[in-house]
Amino acid sequence: MSKPKMNFVQSLIAVVAGNLVYFAVMPHLPPPARHTIGKMDLGVLVDFWFCLVFLGAIKTFAKWGRGSHQQQR
Repeated sequence: MSKPKMNFVQSLIAVVAGNLVYFAVMPHLPPPARHTIGKMDLGVLVDFWFCLVFLGAIKTFAKWGRGSHQQQR
């Protein structure tokens, strides 16, 4: 798969997974960290952070997977 296509797929997975986790834990977050639809608030930043963490994990695991695959050759 080409690098731009792989970046897109990884980013899409990170956004979907990050949003699923954020909206699952949102009722348990403090009120300022809960997103209100149609407003720019701290909840948007917290949601972005969840997505960013997932993207970092995906990129890290992908890099580790490539490294171990290359060592086997």
